[in-house]
Amino acid sequence: MRRSEGTGWFAGSSWCGEPGAFGGFSRSEGLGGFGGSPWSEEPESFGVSSGSEGLGGFGGSPWSEESESFGVSSRSEEPGRFGGSPRCQEPKSFGGQPRFVALGDSLTEGVGDPVGNGAWRGWAALLADGLSEEAAAFTNLAVSGAQTRDVLERQLPSALELRPDLVSVVVGVNDTLRCTFDIRAVAARLDQVYAACTEQGTVLLTACLPDPGRMLGLPGALASPLARRQRAVNTVVHALSERYGALHLHAGEGDWITDRALWSADRLHPGERGHRQLALRFHALLAEHGLATGPAPSAEPEFPAPAKAASLWWLATAGTGWVARRCTDLLPQLLTLAADELRHRARGTSAGLDLRASAAVSAALGALSVAERADAV
Repeated sequence: MRRSEGTGWFAGSSWCGEPGAFGGFSRSEGLGGFGGSPWSEEPESFGVSSGSEGLGGFGGSPWSEESESFGVSSRSEEPGRFGGSPRCQEPKSFGGQPRFVALGDSLTEGVGDPVGNGAWRGWAALLADGLSEEAAAFTNLAVSGAQTRDVLERQLPSALELRPDLVSVVVGVNDTLRCTFDIRAVAARLDQVYAACTEQGTVLLTACLPDPGRMLGLPGALASPLARRQRAVNTVVHALSERYGALHLHAGEGDWITDRALWSADRLHPGERGHRQLALRFHALLAEHGLATGPAPSAEPEFPAPAKAASLWWLATAGTGWVARRCTDLLPQLLTLAADELRHRARGTSAGLDLRASAAVSAALGALSVAERADAV
């Protein structure tokens, strides 16, 4: 773990991706990061109408993570810094048979890693096998298409009833692909989920994820709005992971994103090799803290990669349904956002869109900080 030098982002806390890696978003000199600078511009594409007023960050200490090719990170050396208050202690070993519950969307459900009979396996199931010498009690509550609201309202109550030792919460991409996207609501929901899990003494696993526009290879004007949304979600996940002392994996950048051998035909979900890479990285993160004592998942696939014909069939059936749903939901708004993007580029004012994004995230995280202070009174 090392301190970053001179980063202004979010009171010094680095983004979960290298600036500029997501559809052209670049760092602007003197912005003041995500804490401390009020902005008055309307953050239209984020569903938030007010800027931050002197947030001062979430603890005021600049941290960044040492990155490998996968963008892996480890727990902060001062976990849970949110206004300076540690929220949870360093995790202890599970002992005995660990109980692992996975929450999230299609990524955690295992889409892209078929095991026959229409079933999916995925990184979480692969990780469960290596948590201890004794087989873990694993429950996968993730559902394809789930958003943060679904995790909070449907998956979390079932997870808490199981009183797990370990919970993974990897969600947010589907929120960015909806016309109702609101980073303030996303932050509030994730805050509640993380809080509920850690209050039970559960070890929390989280991750930043790649930008879907980049993964789909969309043109710049279409990709940039999605990039800002995903970066906003990643920044919220990063901040709240630090707040609650989660073990956090930076999966939003690295060579794995551009390695086509790791991805399925739809370009949004990892294939078996990609799921195995995720499982390996999460296992390494847990092992670093003495929490994974079983064998690490193999990086080599168990099954042959789907034939090209099978991949095309999947795209023509399930993939077509996904496109149709997005065309009636996100696409009209995305076209409007793309037109706005092109207008700003023509005027040379694209930085204004970036300012709106940073203001929206500042406001979302600032609202959580204000709520916490109010609860403490």
